[in-house]
Amino acid sequence: MATVDVFNMAGEKVSEMELNDAVFAIEPNKYAMHACVVAHLANRRRGTQSTLTRSEVSGGGKKPWRQKGSGRARQGSTRAPQWYHGGVALGPKPRSYDKAVNKKVRALAIKSALSAKLADGELKIVDDITLEEIKTKTMAGVLGALGSVKPLVLTAEKNDNVRLSTRNIAGAKSAVVGGVGVYDLLNCGTLILTKAAAEKFEEVYA
Repeated sequence: MATVDVFNMAGEKVSEMELNDAVFAIEPNKYAMHACVVAHLANRRRGTQSTLTRSEVSGGGKKPWRQKGSGRARQGSTRAPQWYHGGVALGPKPRSYDKAVNKKVRALAIKSALSAKLADGELKIVDDITLEEIKTKTMAGVLGALGSVKPLVLTAEKNDNVRLSTRNIAGAKSAVVGGVGVYDLLNCGTLILTKAAAEKFEEVYA
């Protein structure tokens, strides 16, 4: 098992912790992580773009000129795609971009992302993050003491003081273990886990 340092909120080492190799030390599976990231980005798309076809554009009921004898190309409507104010041919219509990912693939991607963060030295364990009040300055001090860059703070349970104190810090995010995705893990610079959050990951994915 990999042994990592555990820090307090002041950035001081207070103990060590052994992490389960089945969660934090596997060979990262690039396919699984890519599939989850693609699905995440696709599911964020609203798919509301829409254009009007020739049947939806108003007007154009009258034939512009007679079929033969004018010398011009035959036309049946002024709302055909080649006309100004005509309908759009093959344009986008509302659709869903949702993609589904198999549960086992997602679990593998989560473990791969955690393992990659640990291998790159971008994962830090904190014994606990306890804030008595919602204070952005206090939370910024904690993140600064840990030497984090574009941090993602994960807690085992919902913690409103941490969440609300983090949201106004540029580049910083916070989440709960059960609500974090592969994209969030890979997109952050420094992954900060409370000791309870790390144990939660091991409980769920080991």
